[in-house]
Amino acid sequence: MGIKIPTLPLTSGTEIPAIGYGVYMMTSAEVEKHLPEALELGYTHIDTANAYFNEVAVGRAIKDAGVPREDLFVTTKLFPQSYPYEKCKADIDATLERLDTDYVDLLLFHQPYGDYVSGWKAMEEAVREGKVRAIGLSNFPIHKIDEILAVAEIKPAVLQVEINPYSNQHELKAALAERGLFDVVFEGWYPLGHGDANLMTEPIFTELAQKYGKGTAQIILRWSYQEGNVTFPKTLNPAHMADNIDIFDFELTEDEMARINALPQHPYYQVPEEPPAFVLATNDYSKQA
Repeated sequence: MGIKIPTLPLTSGTEIPAIGYGVYMMTSAEVEKHLPEALELGYTHIDTANAYFNEVAVGRAIKDAGVPREDLFVTTKLFPQSYPYEKCKADIDATLERLDTDYVDLLLFHQPYGDYVSGWKAMEEAVREGKVRAIGLSNFPIHKIDEILAVAEIKPAVLQVEINPYSNQHELKAALAERGLFDVVFEGWYPLGHGDANLMTEPIFTELAQKYGKGTAQIILRWSYQEGNVTFPKTLNPAHMADNIDIFDFELTEDEMARINALPQHPYYQVPEEPPAFVLATNDYSKQA
């Protein structure tokens, strides 16, 4: 194993690695080739989802890599078709079977549509049954988080949303704090703006990259880490995998963090209030290579 990645505490009592390896839009063959490379470099947190259609490959890659299950942190997500209470219970079991594991460390509702209120009770039961260590939400706006909080016995431990210097989510964090949720860990997708050249060449990042002897991507990932976020920078390139976790040997100053946080806010993606057609589609997740 390579670099030791720091962890952040979850309200569930477990620890979540600050950087994970995301397998979004990866084929099963790509997962089985590149996930072991990431594990060898020191990654221990794997982020997948029912809708990625590669959970079976993730399970195989973990077994083939020979890393003890207890040394890994596995996150997956349920799509809205799985939210109704009884369906949610069954689909959690099916998810574990695809991943070939007795439990997942974190289970998220992937999209803010459908019957997530009744499904949350099934998520809580899965925690009590030891099938899931922590539960959370992905892409949920504050008014829909409120619907969950109104019925929750176990509150969300994690909120996964777009986070990058153009979308720092300070307003959403403040809204959760107003509700007494100070300890929710934020996870960020699009941490590098999907490779946006405008973001990567912002003068603040080129300046700090020169100062610290790092790449601009590493400066951005360090900023996110110091913001208290978990990130999933996606790459199939082992050199980039290594660079993305080589961010723990320097620290940005308070002034540098403030300058980054002063960048204009314009998210790359707006989660629509009404569900897109693809979210409402019924998928057969048993059909995976």
